[in-house]
Amino acid sequence: MPVASPYAAQLAEIPVARHEVDVLGGRTAYWTYGPDDAAITVLAVHGFRGEHHGLEPVVAFLPEVRLIMPDLPGFGETAPLPGRRHDIEAYADWLDAFHAAVAPESIILGHSFGSIVSAAAVARGLRTPRLVLVNPIGAPALEGPRGILTRLAIFYYWAGARLPRAIGTWLLRSKLIVRVMSIAMAKTRDPQLRAFIHDQHDRYFSNFADRDVLHDAFVTSVSHDVSQYAERIAAPTLLIAADRDDITPIEAERVLATRFADARLVEIADVGHLIHYEKPAEAAAAIRSFLA
Repeated sequence: MPVASPYAAQLAEIPVARHEVDVLGGRTAYWTYGPDDAAITVLAVHGFRGEHHGLEPVVAFLPEVRLIMPDLPGFGETAPLPGRRHDIEAYADWLDAFHAAVAPESIILGHSFGSIVSAAAVARGLRTPRLVLVNPIGAPALEGPRGILTRLAIFYYWAGARLPRAIGTWLLRSKLIVRVMSIAMAKTRDPQLRAFIHDQHDRYFSNFADRDVLHDAFVTSVSHDVSQYAERIAAPTLLIAADRDDITPIEAERVLATRFADARLVEIADVGHLIHYEKPAEAAAAIRSFLA
């Protein structure tokens, strides 16, 4: 039985609609939240293995903003890109084309893996008035505070891609491993919020098209980081970082902020890589201030 969202009341007040659009030969599913005539439109890119639902808690605290949230190719309700390996070039091409087709004047927001995709696309020339990166992957994943766990994850995804397809897919969708991951990332001690986070991961973390897409996306996530693109990004940029992030330590985020031409760093305390679940109000306040 689904666990009730702590943010359900706020989210219920925000209009939402589902759409589809052809992008790079495939159909991209996306959702719009907020008023159609909003002064600000933000295109939000979710993280690895997630889908658009993950960013809804942040949406709940930005009722005045129009947010466009697609499922990345190969995840959620968006099919894989036909004839493409799902590497950083493919994802950046997709974001550039989706942005041009749906909201060419919108601000780009990327969370976690979405921060890499967003930074890569903007560095290559996607024009956006501002860029927002939440829990940005600011340094190589193997250098993070849990580099050993990253190496275990590399083995896990390698095994999932190499085992017989049925066994490999079962391993990659293992509810036990998803729960271990969820427990490791959640920092809150609020039992209701922890239950909600675990339920979200149970419901959406295995909604990938197939193991090949998942493996490609994972390799992309650990082979690239935002620091590779920062110096080529001219748009004013907001970095929203966590002081207990297990993937990119806060010290690395502070260094990352200095590599942009124009960047502001907001540090959120007592949270890890799940700002969007545990501290969405604080994230929304930082976004609102930056966009103002």
